[in-house]
Amino acid sequence: QVQLVESGGGLVQAGGSLRLSCAASGRTFSNYHMGWFRQAPGKEREFVATISWSGSITYYADSVKGRFTISRDNAKNTVDLQMNSLKPEDTAVYYCAADSHLTLGLRGSEYDYWGQGTQVTVSS
Repeated sequence: QVQLVESGGGLVQAGGSLRLSCAASGRTFSNYHMGWFRQAPGKEREFVATISWSGSITYYADSVKGRFTISRDNAKNTVDLQMNSLKPEDTAVYYCAADSHLTLGLRGSEYDYWGQGTQVTVSS
């Protein structure tokens, strides 16, 4: 069982940076793959990034490749999303999620636990 709480969202200008953090509590955090998803107003939830249990494998949505970096610190039970060169189209509520499956999940339905989300707004 894992509980997740996101933080670090806010309002930034286009081209700026934010670092989101997801704090996990519960058992066996290091055994879960972790992911970040986002949902903009009027749009479906979309995959952003995921990281394997050891941190050795990562995948990114094409829209954020080269700008976002996902990382985890199993000693601190946290997973972060460093977001650089932010664009107005990055505006959304960002959610972290935990996945207990053997393979990295790219769909929200593959994740078992979710945080409440944190708002990111990028102004032009």
